[in-house]
Amino acid sequence: MPTPSDQSGNHEGKDPLRDEAGGHRPEHIDASQGFEQSDVKITGILVFLVSLGIFVAVTGLVCYGIGKVLNAHMNKEDGPNSKWTKTVDVRQLGNLPSNPALQNKISELTQDFPTPRVQLDDGNQDIAVLHAREDLLLDNYTWADQSKGKVRIPIERAMQILAQRGLPVAPPVETEPLMAGDSKPQVTAPLTTGFARTGYEQDQEQTQAATAVRSEPLHAPTAPE
Repeated sequence: MPTPSDQSGNHEGKDPLRDEAGGHRPEHIDASQGFEQSDVKITGILVFLVSLGIFVAVTGLVCYGIGKVLNAHMNKEDGPNSKWTKTVDVRQLGNLPSNPALQNKISELTQDFPTPRVQLDDGNQDIAVLHAREDLLLDNYTWADQSKGKVRIPIERAMQILAQRGLPVAPPVETEPLMAGDSKPQVTAPLTTGFARTGYEQDQEQTQAATAVRSEPLHAPTAPE
């Protein structure tokens, strides 16, 4: 029978949860009472909750400070508050479309707003103006370089001159004989001139034509003599 000294010697320098081969041995648990006799250690839980509260508080203070800095910078950039920048009750503005002060402010902001601006008509009017400028250059005599005496002539006149004088003849290009199965390419004239009015411009032309027809005076037929 081992003596107490032998038992103390066996436990000295050895892990009680490991066997002689170094493996884990099952922990002895006294289940005679029918319940857990040791208490739960809440130290870790308290440390976690306190750390979480400190983190939330510090994060809130940092966000508040960032908001104050951003608001101060925006107020400095925007200048002092006016009736256009302060918060107002919209019910006191009345009818916005008929408010002269609001209309003047919108007109001022529209003039000062940098380009490019938002197009309200999908660019239809801009394209119509561009084509009108092109028509002025294509249909009229204009100076290309007045200092050198260069004049830009209308496109119709240029076509007449080209039809009279003809195109300059290019020197023949030496071509190699066609290989078996090849054919000489045929160049045909394009079906269109490559230019077409937009639907908006066509509608404008039809409206102008209809207006001109309605504005023409009606001449009553005269009876034959």
